[in-house]
Amino acid sequence: MNILFVGDVVGSGGCTFVEKNLRAVKQHYAIDFTVINAENSAVGNGVTPASADWLLDAGADVLTLGNHGLRRREIYPYLDNENNPVLRPFNLHRDAPGRGMLVVCKGAVKIGVLNLIGLHGMESVDNPFNTVDAALEAFAAQNCRTVLVDFHAEATGEKKAMGFYLDTKVTAVLGTHTHVPTADEQILPGGTAYITDVGMTGPIDSCLGIKKELAIEKMRTLLPVRFENPDNPCAMQAVVLHVDEQSGKAAGIERIEVR
Repeated sequence: MNILFVGDVVGSGGCTFVEKNLRAVKQHYAIDFTVINAENSAVGNGVTPASADWLLDAGADVLTLGNHGLRRREIYPYLDNENNPVLRPFNLHRDAPGRGMLVVCKGAVKIGVLNLIGLHGMESVDNPFNTVDAALEAFAAQNCRTVLVDFHAEATGEKKAMGFYLDTKVTAVLGTHTHVPTADEQILPGGTAYITDVGMTGPIDSCLGIKKELAIEKMRTLLPVRFENPDNPCAMQAVVLHVDEQSGKAAGIERIEVR
């Protein structure tokens, strides 16, 4: 089984690029299941029902979010509708809308997706290392062996530690949030695929998807700046996972970029 995970989609430019290219990518790599991080898919940041529908209609099976995922309050009823396969981080406050995990049946195979958010540099949440085991128990109760974890975190060390903590327990730990792909894709000793950050899908000539002059102004002055997404050519950064359907272990992980 081949699984595609697409890095953080930024703005309408990123959504349009996914819409134009995702089906060809899925065909080229014989993809069976697709997850996209959509937490910056709305104009500005966050996610709206329109941007979520845009990516699902383009061919995503599940969308994950992150620290900006609940910024747009119009998404709250959408997240509470369990017919929408969109996840917010599992370790948010219990009163947060939506859910942080789900199981999708693809033929005879059950695929679990779990969204976690890190501690360092993020808003206050429950410790992901203390909450993840409850999600794993829920997957096991459903006899779900293939489990993907989107770990939306700032600190590389925290991501790497989570990878080792979940090695043998899940199929893949895939880092998101920093919008820069890392070159450490690997299969950990216990058979779990890992990468510190998948990257982003958005404007190439930008600072993490933001107009570079606005990012520079913010960093130089430390004053509030209204961020905007530039209108220039985009790229899609992603990983392709090769998974053994019987064991749920990863047989390979390949980093890709589409321009």
